[in-house]
Amino acid sequence: MESLNALLQGMGLMHLGAGQAIMLLVSLLLLWLAIAKKFEPLLLLPIGFGGLLSNIPEAGMALTALESLLAHHDAGQLAVIAAKLNCAPDVHAIKEALALALPSVQNQMENLAVDMGYTPGVLALFYKVAIGSGVAPLVIFMGVGAMTDFGPLL
Repeated sequence: MESLNALLQGMGLMHLGAGQAIMLLVSLLLLWLAIAKKFEPLLLLPIGFGGLLSNIPEAGMALTALESLLAHHDAGQLAVIAAKLNCAPDVHAIKEALALALPSVQNQMENLAVDMGYTPGVLALFYKVAIGSGVAPLVIFMGVGAMTDFGPLL
């Protein structure tokens, strides 16, 4: 019984929020529509898979290093971040101060979180490299263009 309890706690289902549960169901619906019903599979399959990955409870795949630091609630590390932002060492106060901070200050806090040992999730890295740099839309449009059948137009 103890091992079953440890398994349930380790799976992250105890941390599943209502919003995450709804988004997981929507993601599964999109995957089902793409695979079983063949409704726009090139569009729905990546959207459903991305929604599924980003809503796994307690995985942190879509969190930046700073968001991971704030999620762990380590009092000493929160105090360091709060001192740099001149706010109370509370997660909500830090989030409010970050929302009002300049992008350069936000980058400094992100680098500080990385220096403290936190790493961004896979999806956060993908967003920064592919979407943030503007490369992903170009690759997507090239791929869709390569799959377009111009035979009927000729």
